[in-house]
Formats: sequence, structure tokens, C-alpha cells
Amino acid sequence: MTFLAPHRLLFGLDPERAHRLAIWALAHVPLPPPPAVDPRLSVEAFGLAFANPLGLAAGMDKNGEAPGALLRLGFGFAEIGTVTPLPQPGNPLPRLFRLTKDEAIINRFGFNSEGHARVHERLTAFLAGARRKGVIGINIGANKDSLDRAEDYVKGIHAFADCADYFTINISSPNTPALRDLQQPLALDDLVVRALAARDAEAERHGRKPVLVKIAPDLTLSELDAIVKITCARKVDGLIVSNTTLSRPSDLQDPQAREAGGLSGKPLFDLSTRMLAETFVRVENQFPLIGVGGIDSAETALAKIEAGATLVQLYSGLVFQGPGLVRRILGELPRLLTARNYPRLVDAVGAAAVDRVSEKI
Repeated sequence: MTFLAPHRLLFGLDPERAHRLAIWALAHVPLPPPPAVDPRLSVEAFGLAFANPLGLAAGMDKNGEAPGALLRLGFGFAEIGTVTPLPQPGNPLPRLFRLTKDEAIINRFGFNSEGHARVHERLTAFLAGARRKGVIGINIGANKDSLDRAEDYVKGIHAFADCADYFTINISSPNTPALRDLQQPLALDDLVVRALAARDAEAERHGRKPVLVKIAPDLTLSELDAIVKITCARKVDGLIVSNTTLSRPSDLQDPQAREAGGLSGKPLFDLSTRMLAETFVRVENQFPLIGVGGIDSAETALAKIEAGATLVQLYSGLVFQGPGLVRRILGELPRLLTARNYPRLVDAVGAAAVDRVSEKI
């Protein structure tokens, strides 16, 4: 994957090496100015202003090496991470697989991270040296061998309170053993209470930063009910729906579909969008949602919004369509809004959620 040459040229390389080359290029090669954006696409959510609803999902820039370049591609916001307190290598190689026939990715990275200190150093240098246009989120996680994983999230909030616009608590990656157990009611409630207390403790110095929770698409509806009940009661600022899936649709064609790890890309769209709609009808507008999973066009982006997302994120779509995907989506969304009689993008939020919940997938 590369942003500065035809992206398919790098498909002959090992996927992780291609990813590293893309990050290097973003950090070092000048990019054209970001595209002009129709004002109908602007969004306010979590107390933040977004020029457009399209964000880069966590996983692309894990260590904060190219946030300015990512925003310059046209994203309204970019999420850095997942970042763990201490550096850790993640899972053994190979751990990233392109399912080219399916336009999908399987990864089992396991929170490979350079750690809080190094990422914070980069982000503070970026903020000091450049005037950015766009929102920066920090996706925080726990070290694999941590004895108190909830405390690792608390450390993340303290570490980045001075430079994050918002935080994402990532408890839904399938690649760290037992991490998804933090989605269970008692563990989740304890984690949320401690994370919000850390946020509030930093608010006087650095302002109140929104805290979001990222959930899995593989939850049962009863598990989702419990998550929504806790996050609403504790006044979390939002949910991100969803992370990668451990499931494998029966129509996958690529032989690498048998690899272990989380599946993202086109095959995740239906499952994640159904989970998004299920979440939207349960939340009842108590906080906004970010929709993630399988976005590869303006049509799929708008479908997420109609299913209940106020904002959307993508990543895997860039692998198969290149950086021009961002401009195409931003250019085509206004036409779709007009065709569907939405005065502004925010008028589309949740418009088809009930219909999506009733669909069979």
C-alpha cells in the first residue's frame, strides 16, 4: 500500500513491509493541499467540530508518525494507535494478510506499539511545529502482560491528555488474549469509571476530552444491551462500532481467509453495519456513534450514516483503492445527499436504522 504511487505496485511486497513504506512516504514526501469540502458535510459531535465526517481508523498510523499528512489527504479526523503504555513488539510475523479476491484484510498484530513516551514525543512535536486542520484521536490499549489492564487505559489518558482531541478505549481487538473480556459488564463498568475519572482529573489543565469505547461486531444482542446500559449510565461520550471480526463469511474466496486474526474490509460491511444500527436504536440519541467496517465508497459511507453513525472511519478501503478514495467519497457525498433529499449530512443520521435492524444478514 502506498499513497504516492499507484497503490497496486506494492501488492508484490509483504503487506507489513508495504504498510511501513506507506507510513514513511506520508511522513517524508510533500502532499497536495487537502480537497475543498462541501459545508453540508460538516459535523459537530462529542463537543468537537469536524469539517467532514470521514476519519481514518486506528491501525494505519499506530505510532503517530504522520498525523499531519493523513489530515492533508482530506480526512476530517485521524485516530492514532493503538498505543500501549510500554513498548511491545506484538505478535510474531507474519501477522498481516491481504485477501485480494475479497478486498479484505486479516491482521493479528497484537498491539505492536512504541509505547506512550515515544508516541507522545512525536505528537507534541507535531502540534508545536504545524498548524493542523482536523481532529486527532488517540486509541489506547493495554500491554499484553499487564497485571491491571484497566490501569493501562488510565495511564493512556493521563499520558495524552495534553495532545488528544478525544480518546478511544480499545477493548475489542481480537488479537490480545482475553482483551475482549473487558466488554463484560463488571469489567467494563470498572474500566469506564476509572477512565472517566482520569479524564476528569486532567480536565482543569487540558480541557474535557471525549472518551469513546470501541466494541466488537461479534457481540450477542444481550451483550450489546449490557454495554449500552453501562456506557449510557456512566455518560461515556460515544461508541465506535466496530472493530474487526473473528467470523468468516462463507463466500470468502481467498485461501488466506483461513488465517487467524481479525477480518476487516468489504466482507465486514454487513455485519458491522447491522451492529451499528442495533446500537443506534438502543442508545436513543444519548451520544453519537462512529461507524467503521467495509467503507469503500460514498454509498457505503452514507449507508453507515443512515444506519446511525454521526461519523465514519475507514482503513482497509485505502489498501485496495488508494488515497484517492478519500477525495472521491468527499466529492460524491454531496450528490448523494441531494439525490436523497437530505439538506445536510446530519439529517441522514439514523434514517435507515430501523430498516437495517430488521434485515437478515
